Amino acid sequence: MPKDRVFQLCDIIRETGYAIHEYLGPGHLEKVYENALAHRLGKLAIQFRCREPLAVHDEDGYILGNFEADMLVEDILIVEIKAVSSFANEHVAQLLGYLRASGIEHGLLVNFGAGRFEIRKYVWSKGRGRQDGETLG
Repeated sequence: MPKDRVFQLCDIIRETGYAIHEYLGPGHLEKVYENALAHRLGKLAIQFRCREPLAVHDEDGYILGNFEADMLVEDILIVEIKAVSSFANEHVAQLLGYLRASGIEHGLLVNFGAGRFEIRKYVWSKGRGRQDGETLG
């Protein structure tokens, strides 16, 4: 996987998300922020899919069900969008579960709902999730 590209995408999403938060402020539904991020990434010619269904497999490969990532960017980065007053442990667990189930290594948890824009990067590798970034705002 091109790690440099993942870091570039994270920077682009951080800068774009911050600009959206500055423009719209908190108080909108997640879907509004998702649409805004999709619109602006599209203008930057970044490839992504919203509400991308990804399968959850059992250890023998049996499909247990599906989940929908808010945004899958260039097939290498999951973006989970929130519009809450602050991140909760459940939000982190949700993103790490998506990374583990999909086999995608990198994910961003983005919150537009707080007074300050928040973004955290997570990496899932070798069966362990870890935060690889900080809250920005």
